Amino acid sequence: MPQIKLIMIVIILVLGWGAALYAGRPVRDARRPAAGYLALGDSYTIGESVGPADRYPQQVVEMLKESDHLLCRDPDITAVTGWTTGDLLEAISAIKPASAHQVVSLLIGVNNQYQGRSQAEYREQFTILLQKAIGLAGNNPAHVLVLSIPDYSVTPFGRTRDTALIAAQIDSFNQINYGVAMACKVNYIDVTAESRRAALDTALVAGDGLHFSGKEYGHWARLMEPVMKGILQ
Repeated sequence: MPQIKLIMIVIILVLGWGAALYAGRPVRDARRPAAGYLALGDSYTIGESVGPADRYPQQVVEMLKESDHLLCRDPDITAVTGWTTGDLLEAISAIKPASAHQVVSLLIGVNNQYQGRSQAEYREQFTILLQKAIGLAGNNPAHVLVLSIPDYSVTPFGRTRDTALIAAQIDSFNQINYGVAMACKVNYIDVTAESRRAALDTALVAGDGLHFSGKEYGHWARLMEPVMKGILQ
């Protein structure tokens, strides 16, 4: 009997010690989004005319991995060449992405401009999209990045059209998405100025003469990297 009592005491002490250790562990807040990056957009986000590794969402994830700011998986991308804000809204409603992403980026609008759609429609639909993006980031605006619309007037395709008009309209659409982004208190990344460098460097343009190259997307990723590092701290 004394031996049994001793064994029982040891078991109780071990269980109590284990419980104390467990109690000291941080408990994951269920409201905090799981690690993961969702990129919403159009041809620029899906990387039309470049390989998957050259897409800017993939490049920024690789940069973060190199600096030990790990995301658990490759980026989730919801983007198709030719999509307008309306198309992206319909896709989100149909796909219903999980609202557990740690970072969400949004770049949309060039096809609104190209198709001659109104700025009033763009403002309304972009506002809804950004609200959805915030929801997909666990309702945390600080975990959302808006990227400005790049300027395709500097590409060979763009130069066959009215470049001054394209550039002016891109600027006008960007004024809208910037204003909405600031009102919603999300991060804003200006890639438009960077995209215009392609006017003097053909290496920044993809082989189709319209979209941007992996080298240019790398520049966008480097602009995003410090912001995403801050989010992932």
